[in-house]
Amino acid sequence: MINYKERINEKITISGFAEKVRNLQWVQFIVLRNEGQRIQITIEKSDEKNKEMVEIVNNLTNESTITVTGTIKENEKVKMGGMELIPDSITVTSASAPELPINITNKDAAAIDTRMDNRFIDLRNDVNFHIFKIQTEFVRAMREYLYKEDFTEIHTPKLIGAASESGSEVFVVDYFGDKAYLAQSPQFYKQMAIAAGYERVFEVAPCFRAENSNTNRHATEFTSFDLEFANINSYEDVMAVEEELLVAGLTAVKEKYGDLIKELYGVEVVVPKTPFPRIDLQDLYKELSERYGYKVPDHDIGDMNAEAEKLTSKYAMDVYGHEFIFVTGFSKTKRAFYHMRKDDVPQGYDLIWKGTEITTGAQREHRYDVLEKQANEKGLGEDIKFYKDFFKYGCPPHGGFALGIDRMTMLLLGLPSLKETMFLFRGPNRITP
Repeated sequence: MINYKERINEKITISGFAEKVRNLQWVQFIVLRNEGQRIQITIEKSDEKNKEMVEIVNNLTNESTITVTGTIKENEKVKMGGMELIPDSITVTSASAPELPINITNKDAAAIDTRMDNRFIDLRNDVNFHIFKIQTEFVRAMREYLYKEDFTEIHTPKLIGAASESGSEVFVVDYFGDKAYLAQSPQFYKQMAIAAGYERVFEVAPCFRAENSNTNRHATEFTSFDLEFANINSYEDVMAVEEELLVAGLTAVKEKYGDLIKELYGVEVVVPKTPFPRIDLQDLYKELSERYGYKVPDHDIGDMNAEAEKLTSKYAMDVYGHEFIFVTGFSKTKRAFYHMRKDDVPQGYDLIWKGTEITTGAQREHRYDVLEKQANEKGLGEDIKFYKDFFKYGCPPHGGFALGIDRMTMLLLGLPSLKETMFLFRGPNRITP
């Protein structure tokens, strides 16, 4: 971004969108937008040297792209930071059709699905545009934390020969006459890296879930931030790393975009204190019942649902004044077969933030014979033979977790749906643009 105040009386060249064109009797104004930043371009019609530019502006449509060369001047009457650009030349690099399909100054002027149909225009709105600037900083800071902790970044296949979690909720594709699947997660391959001798690995990549779900927090394709690391003593070690990772990400976001987030989204970015609160699921059930009169439905016993997650966040704020809380002690019937168990209880957790689960993490089962037994319990046999083979020749104790980047961004900015925080949303009823 250009610091115009540091460039007063300098000649610059800048390109961007002609967000607004005003053609008055004696003067023309263009508001030029570039990467969410704006500057006013002022053309005096009476100046003979401006004749060619005046004619260009006479025919200029809003949202056309232009390149302008001129001098930065201070002008206290200009609302946009008291700066304006006095141009020497204007070139129209691409002319916009006169009527836009949606209003870009008011993102709520069109229904969400109309906006998604015109996402290439919708993203020009300031609120939408800055989502991905903020998301980039969040991911950058978490990546940087892992690099400093000596994690290796890997890139695992998304076309795989067996379902990565179970036989359901997978997209099946034709693979030269055979069946292949779109990966639900990089879980198996993260663990393969551990078995191969990489002590710490991570990946940021797409995942696919064939869930016919139309909630505000589910998508058929999403971006997952996955990590796995070895030589742990318990899932407490995994929780500790997740705490530090989130602190690193939120600290960077607050430092760079905290004021903007408050201005555009009305949200105060809170950097959480560590350690995060922790509670066993059975104790949580008791607290939710006694404090809020909530009883978990029978079909959700051993797990949580959306209502329980909301109340769990309320409990965390009421008791600990904390936005995050770990919940442990889930039923083995509700957890993946590769979670290690102790006294028949999965050694893992869910992390709840702002009323929503953002992570299921765990210590993994690394002993071949136990893993095979647990896979058989879930009815997973030959389909995952390749995965079980990873553990035949020695594998250190390890664990990990994954964060949904789109969901995290939705919660961070207080937005109502993943449709807002995914560059292009994919759901049961949306496959284009």
